[in-house]
Amino acid sequence: MIYNVSEIQKILGATLLGAAQESTAIGHVLLDSRKLIFPDTSLFFALAGPRRSGESYIPELYEKGVRLFVVKEGFTITMNEYQGASFFVVKDVLAALQSLAAHHRKQFDIPVIGITGSNGKTIVKEWLYQLLQEDFNIVRSPKSYNSQTGVALSVLQMGSEHSLGIFEAGISQADEMQHLEKMIKPTLGVFTNIGAAHSEGFMNIRQKVNEKLRLFVHSELLVYNADNPDVNTGVNAFSMNVRNSHDLELFAWCRKDGAALQITSVETIANKTTIKARDLRKTATDQELVISIPFTDEASIQNAITCWCVLLTLNIPADSIALRMQLLKPVEMRLELKQGINNCSVINDSYSADLNSLTIALDFLVQQQQHPKRTVILSDILQSGKGSRELYEEVAVILVRKGISRFIGIGVEISRQKEVFKALPELHFFASTSEFKSQFHSLHFHHETILLKGARVFEFEQISHLLEQKVHQTVLEINLNAVSHNLREYQQLLHPRVKLMAMVKAFSYGSGGYEIANLLQFHKVDYLAVAYADEGVELRRAGISLPILVLNPEEATFDVLIQYTLEPEMYSFNLIRLFETYLAASGLTNYPVHIKLDTGMHRLGFEESDIEQLSQVLSSSTRLKVQSVFSHLAASDASSLDFFTEQQSEIFLRACSVLQTSLSYPFIRHISNTSSIHRHPHLQLDMVRLGIGLYGVDNNPEMQVKLRNVSTLKTTISQLKKVRSGESVGYNRKGLTYRDSLIATVRIGYADGYPRGLSNGVGSMFINGVSVPVIGNVCMDMTMLDVTNVAVSEGDEVIVFGESLPVQKLAVAAETIPYEILTGISQRVKRVYFEE
Repeated sequence: MIYNVSEIQKILGATLLGAAQESTAIGHVLLDSRKLIFPDTSLFFALAGPRRSGESYIPELYEKGVRLFVVKEGFTITMNEYQGASFFVVKDVLAALQSLAAHHRKQFDIPVIGITGSNGKTIVKEWLYQLLQEDFNIVRSPKSYNSQTGVALSVLQMGSEHSLGIFEAGISQADEMQHLEKMIKPTLGVFTNIGAAHSEGFMNIRQKVNEKLRLFVHSELLVYNADNPDVNTGVNAFSMNVRNSHDLELFAWCRKDGAALQITSVETIANKTTIKARDLRKTATDQELVISIPFTDEASIQNAITCWCVLLTLNIPADSIALRMQLLKPVEMRLELKQGINNCSVINDSYSADLNSLTIALDFLVQQQQHPKRTVILSDILQSGKGSRELYEEVAVILVRKGISRFIGIGVEISRQKEVFKALPELHFFASTSEFKSQFHSLHFHHETILLKGARVFEFEQISHLLEQKVHQTVLEINLNAVSHNLREYQQLLHPRVKLMAMVKAFSYGSGGYEIANLLQFHKVDYLAVAYADEGVELRRAGISLPILVLNPEEATFDVLIQYTLEPEMYSFNLIRLFETYLAASGLTNYPVHIKLDTGMHRLGFEESDIEQLSQVLSSSTRLKVQSVFSHLAASDASSLDFFTEQQSEIFLRACSVLQTSLSYPFIRHISNTSSIHRHPHLQLDMVRLGIGLYGVDNNPEMQVKLRNVSTLKTTISQLKKVRSGESVGYNRKGLTYRDSLIATVRIGYADGYPRGLSNGVGSMFINGVSVPVIGNVCMDMTMLDVTNVAVSEGDEVIVFGESLPVQKLAVAAETIPYEILTGISQRVKRVYFEE
C-alpha cells in the first residue's frame, strides 16, 4: 500500500492539520502502538478501545518517530507538542480506516473469494490457498483476521503482484456485514455453514443467515452447502432479491438431489476419506468425480467439499483437483510457546512462511521477556510475488527493528541474499534443513527465545524436535488469546481511570508465572501481585518491569525485595518495625509499601481499632511511602452475604479516610476482587484486583458465559487392556468390572495434581468426544478409565479438563474449588502456551 498525504486526505474526507508535504509517502497502516515497525511511513489510526482511546498512545508513537495520525473530531491537538506531525481529523476513525480499505480494493480487478459462516472460515481459506497456489499469486487474510479492523488490514495487503484474493469475514451482530462487504467486494462467495457460534447478537438463526449473506450482494457466484435447510432457504430467497441488480449464480452441494454437486458416497477407511460426487451443472458432463482427503472428521469432510466446489467453478481439471486434495495439510492456527533445551523458550510457527504471518510471529516473540537474546530461524519465503532482493531486504529491516539478536536462514534463495542481513548481530545460513541439522550442536542454543518460521516443504518439525525439551506426555495447554479476552471482558466493566492489578500468585493459578506476566505487561495492566518474594524475583529475572506487590513478605526476604524493587504488603506493626529497621540500615527512604486492612476476613491486616496508631506511625515515617491501602472481601460472590460485603466496605472507607487525613500524599484504594468487579461496581474505587476470572472462572453464571476457557489439561493412553467381567482394576481391588471391559491406563495421577477423590467413578475424562469414567483408585502416576464400547487406540489424546469438561465440574466432583484444582497441577506437567 503506497499513498501520499494528499491522496489519504481525499480518500478519508479528512481535515488535515500539520506540516506534512502532500507528496509524503504512506506505506503502512498502524492500529496497535506495540506493533510499530516502520515509523517513517506509518499512518496511525487512533481507534477507540474498551478502556483507552487510541489517542492516548499518540505521545508514545510520536516519540518513536511516527508523524502521521488519524484522529476523531474533538481531539485536542497542540501542534507545538507535535512539531512536524500531521493529523487527519475525521468523524469516525474506524469508518475512515474502512474507507481506505474499500478504496484500495477498487484499485484491483482480480477475482476475490469472500468466505463467511459460523465455522470453518479459516480452514477453508487456508485450504484454498494450498489448493490454488500453483495457479495464482494469492493474497489472503492473515490467521483469522476477519473482524471490522482485521478485514481492513487484510485487504490493504493487496498489491499489483497478486492475481487472486481470499478473505474471510466474521460478524457478531446485525448491520456489521455491510461494512465488510464494501472492503472485500467478493466476486466469488463461499458460505461454509451456520451454527451457534456468536449468536448472541442475532434474534434468531434466520436473521443470522440473512446478515451473513449480505457479504455477497455484488458477487457473481456463491458456493454453499444446501444440506442445511436454514442456509438453503436463506440463499434461495437472497438470490431472488439480488436478481434485480445482477445475476447471482448458485453452486450448491448436498447429499440429496437438486444441487450442482451431488455427493453420492462418503467412505472413511483408516486415516483417509474418499468422497464421490456427480457434477450436475448444465455445462458439466455428468461424470462421476472422486477425491480422497487425509482426514476423517465431519468438519474436514464438509470443508473439503466446499473447497472442491470452488475449484470446479474456477475450472481446475478434475485430475488436478484429485491429486491436490490428497496432499491437503492440517491448518495450524496457533503459535505455540514451549520449554526448550538449555533453558531456551521455543515458539513454533513452522507451518507457513510469508511476510504477514512473520510479522505476527515476531510480535509474539517480542512479547516474551524471559530471555534477553532472541533468535529467528526462517526458511525461504515462497511465492511472495516480490523480487528476491526486495523481499529479503524488507525481512531484514523488520528483523533489525524487532531487535533480533541472531538470525538463521535456511534455504537456497535466502542464503543467496545473506548480504542484506548484515545489520543483524549474528548470522548463519544453510542451504537446507538437513544441512542445519548437521551443524546443530555447533550453534550452541542456550538462554534464548527461538522463533521457528518455515514453509512446510522445509519440514521444520525436525528442528522443533531438536530444540524442544523432551516432556512428560501430560501437558497443560494455556490459551493466551483466552487470557487476553478475559482481561478485556473485565476491563470493559471498569469505571474510567480505575486501575487493574492482576493476580499472578501461585504460578498464575497454575498457568505459569512469567509467561502470563509477559502477556499482562504487553496489555499494559497497572500492577501485578504475587504471594511470596521468590515469585516476584522470578518475574523480574524474566524481564517483567511492572510494579509487583508481594502479599506475604518475610524478614528473610527483605534483601531481595529491595534488590528487585518489589513492593511488600505491611499487615502488622511488628512487620513495619522490622522493615523500617532494614531500610534504615540500607539508607533507603520512601520505599513503596501496601497497607493491608482486616475488615472482616480475619486473616492478615490491621483492625479498625489499630487505625489511629497506624496513621501516626505512617505519617511520621520517612522510610515508608504508602503506595496503596487495601482489604479483602470475604464473600463478594455470595448475594446472601451482600450485607457483610457492605459492612466490610464501610469499615474500609472509614479507615482510608483517617489514613488519608494523616498522610500528606494520595494513595490507591482497592478492595474489589474478581466477583466484586461486576457484582459491586461501586467498590471499584481506585483499583481492582483481578484473579481467577482472568483464567476463565467466575462464580456468576452471567459473567461465566462471557469468558473463554484458558487451561486444558491433556494426557494420552499408555495401554489398553481387556478385563473380564468380575475382575478388579487398581489398588485394593476397588474397581470391579460387571462386564467384559476395555480399560485404558492414562499418564496422569495424583502426583500430577489429579485428585485421588475422583477415584471409582467419581471422576471422568474425555476421549474422542466421549465422557469415560475413572475405574479403580487414582494412582500416583496413572489413572484407569473404562473405555468399553468407545473407539480408542493406544496413544489417543485424553482431555482431563478443558472446554468439553470445565474445571468447575471437575472441582464439584472432587468436592473442592477450581482454585485448588488449577494451582494443584504439578510442575512436572509441562505448560504449553499458544496464541491463535
